Amino acid sequence: MNSWADRAAERSPIVQRSRLRSVQQAKVIVDAARRLIQVKGDDGFTTQELVKEAGVALQTFYRHFGSKDQLLLAVVEDLVTEEAARLEAAARPLSDPVARLHFYLTSVLGLLNTEEGRVGARFTTAEHWRLHQHYPDEMAEANQPFADLVERALREAAAAGLLHPTDPAQDAWFIMKLVVSVFHHYAFATAPERVEDIAEHLWAFCLAAVGGAPDSAPRAAR
Repeated sequence: MNSWADRAAERSPIVQRSRLRSVQQAKVIVDAARRLIQVKGDDGFTTQELVKEAGVALQTFYRHFGSKDQLLLAVVEDLVTEEAARLEAAARPLSDPVARLHFYLTSVLGLLNTEEGRVGARFTTAEHWRLHQHYPDEMAEANQPFADLVERALREAAAAGLLHPTDPAQDAWFIMKLVVSVFHHYAFATAPERVEDIAEHLWAFCLAAVGGAPDSAPRAAR
């Protein structure tokens, strides 16, 4: 529960304006980091390159992020949250939750078909396990939006009798981890077949894991 001082501060227009400026400035820095990632890929970037790209002073960067790793955690969270929101919006016309689940899982791997997606994939792969080693809780939180997306589809499909997950939350977590692992592998490895075919193999595996049968999957999900 917030203290009276916190509640008073939240009612203050001055404090609210200050918080808004702080959020906007932090977003400028995160956006600059994302642009550098697209240019430099898994080679990474220096803090000096970042502040120059963002057009802010070094002190401003450290005022918002305690370290470069803290910034990278924010970038990962930003990327995952944005992609989860994009997938959810794109799948909204699909009334069948199984079809939506298929769309979520296969679309993530589909990012590897674009140069922009592959550059981002190589960066996240290069940084993922290093960040996970030092900030496991923060990385779990950063990846949670995709797991939540999968869980909602699983719960809807279970309620409709289309799938039979053992535990929707836990199953969604395992599916998310599997998708991330396959995504990271093919960010660098040469794919033995089309990315679309790999995505369908992944889908078939996950479908079976949550009690779905290939011949019962809706046509839109094939």
